[in-house]
Amino acid sequence: MNKLKKLSPAVRTNYLTYLGVIAAFAILQPLAMRGKLSPTLQGQLVPICAYVVMTLSLNLTVGVLGELSLGHAGFMSVGAFSGAVAASALQNAIPNTGLRLAAAILIGAVFAGVVGVLISVPVLRLNGDYLAIVTLAFGQIIKSIVENLYIGIDAKGLHGAFLKPLTSLGEGGRMILNGPMGIPNITKISTFLAGFVLILVTLAVIFNLVNSRAGRAIMAIRDNRIAAESVGLNITKYKMMAFVTSAALAGAAGALFALGQPAIVASKFDFNTSILILVYVVLGGQGKMWGSIIAATFLTVLPETPAMRGLADYRMLVYAVVLIVVMLVTNSPAIKSFFSRFKKEQESETTKGGEQA
Repeated sequence: MNKLKKLSPAVRTNYLTYLGVIAAFAILQPLAMRGKLSPTLQGQLVPICAYVVMTLSLNLTVGVLGELSLGHAGFMSVGAFSGAVAASALQNAIPNTGLRLAAAILIGAVFAGVVGVLISVPVLRLNGDYLAIVTLAFGQIIKSIVENLYIGIDAKGLHGAFLKPLTSLGEGGRMILNGPMGIPNITKISTFLAGFVLILVTLAVIFNLVNSRAGRAIMAIRDNRIAAESVGLNITKYKMMAFVTSAALAGAAGALFALGQPAIVASKFDFNTSILILVYVVLGGQGKMWGSIIAATFLTVLPETPAMRGLADYRMLVYAVVLIVVMLVTNSPAIKSFFSRFKKEQESETTKGGEQA
């Protein structure tokens, strides 16, 4: 405990975040295995993990990089459909479900990362509202592409078609992705253990990036782009690094989510999903990874409670109002001054207490 206190505040927070995630898993996993959790909560464990990873990945773009992205559900969609197609195609080649899930998550992350690179090259030269609008358009483009994509498999391998259904599958062939109908009859192989491991991997990637030289450069760009450019930092390079890492993690979350559902359709990953993840980031605190975990977990579970099910139609309205209130409060000079004064008074009392001791 004394060693923990000697660490810097940032490193201490990172360790406590890891410990919090491990403690939550250590409590929930035995309860789930013994059937002590309600069926609703039991079914939410994998989606909670997926949304936690999504929120952490978006926080890397919004909180650490300081850029607003409104198309993050697009990356999740890429990971979800590529991962689900890969898992279905590898069903005979990799009979072990754990290895097949790991391969699907990795493939989903790679595909989303590649799309992130293709998008970031032209997009990251923009800033602020322009970047938000372009990423919003990207999310809608991905949705439209998936709704018109057809993928099937037969003895010769995978076959694909765009805009029109496949009609050339060989004997014993089957459709995997069927355009607007999405992917039906998915074999559910995602587990809470896999979600827990993915959260730890995501935290490790983000914390190592943030605490590295590249991470300090990214935060310098966030704080003052002109000053960062004046000392020779390659703005596009570091923004792309954060953006592509965020996209790859979102793709991994999408694959985990898709393989825990009986079926997925492109409409699941629309603009509302991007806004939902953004709400989680804002409520958890921009740049605060532990806050993202708490917000994503709480707001994923809350709508499914009996008391809140009747308000399901008003959920996005409530989130929008909460988002407006939070932004007004956090940007109010009077409130900032109050908390700053309160913090100084606490530090002063702590210093006096230490001197008296």
